[in-house]
Amino acid sequence: MSTSLKSEIEALVVSALDVLAGNMLPDEARTVTLQVERARDPRHGDFATNVAMSLAKPARRAPRDIAAAIIAALPESPLVAEAQIAGPGFINFRLTAAAHERELGSVLAAGPDYGRAPRAGGEPVIVEFVSANPTGPLHVGHGRHAAYGDSVANLLDAAGHDVHREYYVNDAGRQMDILAVSVWLRYLQGLGAELRFPSNGYRGDYILPIAEALSRGAGDDLGRPAAAVFDGLPPDAPEGDKDEYVDALIARMRELLGDEDYRRVHELALNSILADIRDDLEGFGVTFDTWFSERSLTDSGLVRESIGRLQDAHLAYEKDGALWFRATDFGDEKDRVVVRDNGQTTYIASDIAYHLGKRQRGFGCLLDILGADHHGYVARVRAGLEAMGEPADSLEVRLVQFAVLYRGGEKVQMSTRSGEFVTLRELRSEVGNDAARLFYVLRSNDQHLDFDLELAKSRTNENPVYYIQYAHARICSVFRQLDEKGLAGGAEEGVGHLERLTESHEVALMNRIGRFPEVIELAAANRAPQTLVHYLRELAQEFHTYYNAHTILVDDRELRSARLALITAVRHVLANGLALVGVSAPESM
Repeated sequence: MSTSLKSEIEALVVSALDVLAGNMLPDEARTVTLQVERARDPRHGDFATNVAMSLAKPARRAPRDIAAAIIAALPESPLVAEAQIAGPGFINFRLTAAAHERELGSVLAAGPDYGRAPRAGGEPVIVEFVSANPTGPLHVGHGRHAAYGDSVANLLDAAGHDVHREYYVNDAGRQMDILAVSVWLRYLQGLGAELRFPSNGYRGDYILPIAEALSRGAGDDLGRPAAAVFDGLPPDAPEGDKDEYVDALIARMRELLGDEDYRRVHELALNSILADIRDDLEGFGVTFDTWFSERSLTDSGLVRESIGRLQDAHLAYEKDGALWFRATDFGDEKDRVVVRDNGQTTYIASDIAYHLGKRQRGFGCLLDILGADHHGYVARVRAGLEAMGEPADSLEVRLVQFAVLYRGGEKVQMSTRSGEFVTLRELRSEVGNDAARLFYVLRSNDQHLDFDLELAKSRTNENPVYYIQYAHARICSVFRQLDEKGLAGGAEEGVGHLERLTESHEVALMNRIGRFPEVIELAAANRAPQTLVHYLRELAQEFHTYYNAHTILVDDRELRSARLALITAVRHVLANGLALVGVSAPESM
């Protein structure tokens, strides 16, 4: 575990404020929001704070006077070479060479744990992501959700949070009924039935092996004449309404098979696709602590409990035979139906119950990672949580914009029902897990992502995953050369000679390395893995520049060992950073 240089500078400032509070500064100096940031211009130092300007009004003193007092009250530290007043009252800190050398030693000592913060304590965070309907294989859009969600969870864990990963299995509702009837119809076709497949059914080839499995298990026991299945149904599209038609077809299937056999088909379809999703995600390096069943919300009585709470609090009313939640009382744009006029509960009722259940399980922060089409979801669920007596701000939602795949400059169209989509498994096969994982988090989640297949497969410096991984492989090759040449010395010996690292490229690398814990903290707080990717790219660039400008394996043993220590630290940071976004760090390329 490591403490960042930034946090140590913050601690020095806090100590100075404690000394001054109650004297030249008011007591609130002890609780002021402290901002210490990296200096934008290295010429101005390494860190800067505006705390003096924040205290000017309550202290009724000039910011520069306050800054001077803070500098005078700073404890002695081997980390700080100087602290100076700049502009209207900024305090700039310049680190000592010893600070950078110490940080380099910390990297080497911590190795794979460098950058990880101690456990912060407090309530755990539950991160729900992907949660694709189990009606077909994962496609490239789901891949972005998986890569982003897993990376955010990794970052939160590295930043000291207790993180729980959850996949919400939508195993109830109409889309699962459509899946079941799609499988059954393919099964009937396998028995020789001639039928017109519904326009609103799931048409993908992935349905066929499920139908074949049904046939192996049931034989022809579930077969029914086509006339019995289709006679008397309303017309399908384009003559009629496709939704009305498929709903009538589902009802007919239930009637002909009975509850037990209908459930048999339903469960086979669900479990087959869910197993495929699990396997695909695990192959992508994404695992979950819990696969939470939507049906369990009803089976456990939690949906009923949630609706009962609304009624008891007079936050529900009847209208047109339905039961409505007074969501507008809690900032939603309109009231929401929780029980339809046919007695069926709605998705919003399940959503409220699900998030109430998360709170009951002890999670303080409920982080949902959803598709961009869920923008209206946030106000509804927050309203529900607040109505349940839970803090609305316990829910945080991050929306992930669409990923558009390009092959040869041509946009690839995707449609789950038609089956004309590129699966995540196909993408992984074509470009590899590493490229897919990194490309998915290159941009902010709220920005559209154009996924360039040709770039992802290229072995050029323009390909960020290749560029970063190549830096790691290059460092490993230096150590192979060290062994081949039989040279003495190494990284451990180099820790005692870090003062020899005086070249501008070496100083730049040490500065960049020391930022790693801060980058993790920032990326976790902002749910922004792209911040980490940009950092890794910059670190790789500085290493490549250094490698091309200087010989590592020089004759001077002390200098050689110091440089080996430096590039070992770079290797650790690259590997640790890549691991947080689910990308490997190869030793050769």
